[in-house]
Amino acid sequence: MKMTFRWFGESDPVTLGAIRQIPGMHGIVTALYDVPVGEAWPLDAIRNLKITVESHGFALAVIESVPVHEDIKLGRPSRDRLIDNYSQTIRRLGAEGVPVVCYNFMPVFDWTRSQLAYRLPDGSTTLTFEDETIALMDPVKGDLSLPGWDESYTKDQMQQLIDSYNGVTAEDLWQNLAYFLERIIPVAEEAGVRMAIHPDDPPWPIFGLPRIVSNREQIERLLHHVDSPANGLTFCSGSLGADADNDLLAIIREFGGQGKIHFAHTRNILRTGPRSFQESSHRSSDGSVDMVRVLEALWETGFDGPLRPDHGRMIWGEQGRPGYGLYDRALGATYLNGIWETLDKTRTRG
Repeated sequence: MKMTFRWFGESDPVTLGAIRQIPGMHGIVTALYDVPVGEAWPLDAIRNLKITVESHGFALAVIESVPVHEDIKLGRPSRDRLIDNYSQTIRRLGAEGVPVVCYNFMPVFDWTRSQLAYRLPDGSTTLTFEDETIALMDPVKGDLSLPGWDESYTKDQMQQLIDSYNGVTAEDLWQNLAYFLERIIPVAEEAGVRMAIHPDDPPWPIFGLPRIVSNREQIERLLHHVDSPANGLTFCSGSLGADADNDLLAIIREFGGQGKIHFAHTRNILRTGPRSFQESSHRSSDGSVDMVRVLEALWETGFDGPLRPDHGRMIWGEQGRPGYGLYDRALGATYLNGIWETLDKTRTRG
């Protein structure tokens, strides 16, 4: 396992120098955040990003993410041109030695929460999702805002984008994903890049929009549709773990055993209702995900890829991007490294 840390570039209040001080840190997970979605990433910009990361003693371990344009998800005529641009980006990333690209196929909205600063009894704040609250929200009116979202849409553009999905079924979305995979995965395989799709977050439909990467059956369908070493999964314990029906250990053992887990997001959530949860510390006893067992399953299946602590609480008065503070994620990384080191020292694989 290679411990990594998410970094949002030079504007991130968490610096590479601070990340460097976390014990056992191998690589950085980042992206180019100023390239419009749908355009090919410039080779010079990729190279400069790699130089910056490596100058601090890190590997550029994962690009998270190369966003998929909505026209591709909708199957519009422009998708072939946009897929060509995406392919060019993958080739350029491969040429610079980037081993893994994390991406998602969620319509319109990336990961979604109903509150960014819910105060826990210990005084820290965390991200929450409450289905009842989301049901009353109107994203067009600006009820929703999250770090990392594309906030360049006007209200009219957002309404048009949501309206464009009227009548789009889960099967329609799946067929558009299949079309994308059939064209991108061969390019990635040739470029030496492993594509790792991120599960839906949360793993159920929101705002009437379909979700198609939410459970074991859906994951199996997409991974086997184009059966290639380059077609893999970002295993996210928090996203999949929000649905109590998802057997996380079985998912790891099945797809990890096939060598299909290329990247791991290990974070904990506390389920507070059938479709509600709050994010917790990474510790197993603080949430609904048994992180010790999750890492044990990854270890047993021979996982040797990048893994990162995911969303953390905001603790000790830290200000900044909700979910992406330094302190709690650093504690999470240390906790996860401790579990992994214990497995290495006390267990023997198969």
